[in-house]
Amino acid sequence: MNTESVLIDQWRSLLSEYSRVAQELDRALQHHHGMTMSDYEVLDRLVDAGCKARAQELVGDLHLSQSALSRAVARMEKCGLVERAMCDTDRRGVFVTATDAGRAAHSAARATQLDVLKRHLADRVPQG
Repeated sequence: MNTESVLIDQWRSLLSEYSRVAQELDRALQHHHGMTMSDYEVLDRLVDAGCKARAQELVGDLHLSQSALSRAVARMEKCGLVERAMCDTDRRGVFVTATDAGRAAHSAARATQLDVLKRHLADRVPQG
């Protein structure tokens, strides 16, 4: 096999593995917590950022389009998981903040995320 074929095979393998894990995680989060993987990832990034972040930062971190993030945040806002507020210093900026309910939902869903990741990725984590 030449280098190009090996790279293409590795790429395809990576995509297949990502798809398997993402689909299982999405199903588990929806079943147990009523949220999508994207919803969870928004909450996860917010919690990591101290529960508040600019929407534009989330777009870059999550690799979502601006419109996909907007839809997710609007859906989560209706569920009481996040709040949006305009930036005082930049009228174009929007801050997204995890609510108490959002932090609680994230905490509950974290165990589900870790369970799925352990099943798929535990053999890759260095022991020590």
